[in-house]
Amino acid sequence: MAEIRRWLFVTAVLDGANFGGGIEDFGTAVDTITSYQFIKDPETITSRGGSFSLGVERLSIPEVFIWNETSPFWRTGPWNGKAFTGLPYMKTFYLRGFHVGDDGQGNVEHSFTDVEEIGLVIYILNSTGNCEERLWNGGKKEWVVTWNSHQFECDYGICGAFAICNSQSSPTCSCLKGFEPRNKEEWDRQNWTSGCVRSAPLQCERANNQNTSTDYKADGFLKLKTIKVPDFADGSSLRLQPETCRSRCLENCSCIAYSYDAEIGCMSWSGNLIDIQQLSNGGLDLYIRVAYTELDKETNSFIIIIVTVTVGTTLIVICAYIMWTRISNHRGRAPVKYTSDNVFGDLSQVKLQELLIFDLEKLVTATNNFHLSNKLGQGGFGPVYKGQLHDGLEIAVKRLSRASGQGLEEFMNEVIVISKLQHRNLVRLLGCCVEGEEKMLIYEYMPNKSLDAYVFDPSTSKALDWRKRFAIIEGVARGMLYLHRDSRLKIIHRDLKASNILLDVELNPKISDFGLARIFGGNVDQANTKRVVGTYGYMSPEYAMQGLFSEKSDVFSFGVLLLEIVSGRRNSSFYADENSLTLLGLAWIKWREDNISSLIDPGIYDPSHRNYIFRCMHIGLLCVQEFAADRPTMSVVISMLNSEIVDLPPPRKPAFILRQNMLSSVSSVRSKALNSHNFVSITDIQGR
Repeated sequence: MAEIRRWLFVTAVLDGANFGGGIEDFGTAVDTITSYQFIKDPETITSRGGSFSLGVERLSIPEVFIWNETSPFWRTGPWNGKAFTGLPYMKTFYLRGFHVGDDGQGNVEHSFTDVEEIGLVIYILNSTGNCEERLWNGGKKEWVVTWNSHQFECDYGICGAFAICNSQSSPTCSCLKGFEPRNKEEWDRQNWTSGCVRSAPLQCERANNQNTSTDYKADGFLKLKTIKVPDFADGSSLRLQPETCRSRCLENCSCIAYSYDAEIGCMSWSGNLIDIQQLSNGGLDLYIRVAYTELDKETNSFIIIIVTVTVGTTLIVICAYIMWTRISNHRGRAPVKYTSDNVFGDLSQVKLQELLIFDLEKLVTATNNFHLSNKLGQGGFGPVYKGQLHDGLEIAVKRLSRASGQGLEEFMNEVIVISKLQHRNLVRLLGCCVEGEEKMLIYEYMPNKSLDAYVFDPSTSKALDWRKRFAIIEGVARGMLYLHRDSRLKIIHRDLKASNILLDVELNPKISDFGLARIFGGNVDQANTKRVVGTYGYMSPEYAMQGLFSEKSDVFSFGVLLLEIVSGRRNSSFYADENSLTLLGLAWIKWREDNISSLIDPGIYDPSHRNYIFRCMHIGLLCVQEFAADRPTMSVVISMLNSEIVDLPPPRKPAFILRQNMLSSVSSVRSKALNSHNFVSITDIQGR
């Protein structure tokens, strides 16, 4: 059997040209590591990070493992000749540098070569079992941590057998489809190690049972996407096609799952499925074998959804038409004339999906006649109240102010826009109410209110540690990407800010307030308006000054929000009084002075997360650059957040870094008679 090497330093790669001082400085760089001993001969290492060791295992389908003595602690997922499939960050230069294979002398090695643009890279296993990738910064003469194995909360086997770990969800562990917790009480206490068991027996098990010997309905497979596949995979020596891989697994009673990779080939599993992880990107498709009854559930659910949506849509269109007729024919009011700033056109042509028409009397009862004690806040178009329906469902009722001159347009706009959207990071519109002068929107109730109530309040900001803040940042980014690219409509929000990010009971973010949103059709990417609306401080310069808006306008707002979340400071406040700097200006100055750490909220600063926090600040500055063409799209922002794009470009100077008297932090909607140029600032003030 080939010898397995366990290394404290998995590899050290030196590029003399890019290192600066040349290979003679290699020892100097290594000497700066005071907490670890540099081992020149990896073969002599048996266990170096305390009780932890690291090595290449599962030699038929190689994986890198971290061991806690003799127990597996963490693994990379299978090697496919280019990358470890369980590590979503392995992009760009990693694909050219990593190698796993036989060295020709009976030893299996894991090496890292040909990284011309990287310089000196080492991998260190510390006493807590965390493997860090460190890059030597020749200018500062220090090591910079660029990756670590435990940036997510999915240790080996934490969820037990037949369960999946997702560090971005709560709870972290859940049973696979077709399975249920083995010990419900332990599972409820978030002790998941006992794992899950199958809900319904497979075909072979039914055939072996005398009482059901005539039940031969075939099993099937449920597909899971972007998965770190389980441990103990059996590989095939034959190069099978995906269809053959599936049929062979289905014919083998002991085969309970399979996966296929073009480089690895067919992989199958016959024992307990251990260490499955849901990844944000990359990974492989995993096919879980389940009984036909589980497949019927999927089919029946799909049919129910189709029928419900079809019937519901028909009823809703009828109700919407009646509502529209009431509004248009209301005595004493002229029909509303819609301008080019309206997004909905003829309501009769709109399919309002799953939208209910609420009775005013029921809403009065639910909110205790809109009692002041139920008031949640005051929006730009009226107050918001908490209510509870007769079935116990808690709701939030947005009541349009009668004094709002532009209210009807924004009200109808929000009804139509949100009714078309379905995403976990967008607030769900339950319905609307239009009776007489009353116009209301009914939303799902968010018990933790809005993000600004946490980030900017010292008494509550401690509830948002770095992991939770990053989850909020990523959730908002995914919601914005859905609006811009992934929904069947391209939607520009135009008013993204902390007070419009609501938090559910688990502090997951939900983008809200679509009264100012605009829909783009066809290949249109940019539009112009004579009426600039939104919140100063979050507006992009091209929108505030010229009325031009696009998805890059929302990117600017997202960048401001990101900097606010990381710093815990409002952009509408001003800092360094002698310079009258906004948060953007302060961040830019600190960035140029290489002192960005002083801007980070002290409550979230953690040396182990330092590089990720700095990376988010960097991304925020890229989003608020003055020129729209310089800003990344939301899809690129998400790739940056997930470290799929390793090297970030340097940011250019942001817009609106100086305080101007005409800037206002209050959300406002300006009259059409006002020219937007009068309410913006210039980036630089220079003598002529």
